[in-house]
This record gives sequence, C-alpha cells and structure tokens, in this order.
Amino acid sequence: MEAQFVALGVETLKLALLLSLPMLLGGLIAGLAISIFQATTQINEMTLSFIPKIIVVAVIMIITMPWMMNEMIDFTKHMFDMIKHFAF
Repeated sequence: MEAQFVALGVETLKLALLLSLPMLLGGLIAGLAISIFQATTQINEMTLSFIPKIIVVAVIMIITMPWMMNEMIDFTKHMFDMIKHFAF
C-alpha cells in the first residue's frame, strides 16, 4: 500500500515536471537571448527582460495546451482507475 502511494507521488511529480518543462525552457531561452542582447547593447531596462519572457511563455502555453490537456486527462483517468486499489 505504501509503495503504491509513493509511486503515485512520483508519477504526479513527473507529470508536473513534464507539463511545466516547455514553458520553463522557453522562458530560459528567451531570458538568455535577452541577456545577451542587453550585454551587447548595454541597455539595462527591466521591462525589456520581463515582457518578452511573459509573451514567450504565454505563446508556448497556448501552443502546447492541447497536449497538456490530453496528458492531464490521461492522468486523471489513471487516477480514477487506481481508486479501487487504494480501498481500505
């Protein structure tokens, strides 16, 4: 029983990481590109680094939303199938 709960927790964390990874990588790449641009032009404006990252993350979220929803639906179905195994 404990092993099932631990496996469920690990699976939940893996799914959270998998779903957040595209947005985190997009923000990382955008931040790196903006930092290089700021370093080469010596422009130190805070909104220059903040606004593009928000836009990139929002666009990636919109693009990957169908995939993320399918992953969440599959995980939820799997959870409902596992309920009968967790009966006390």
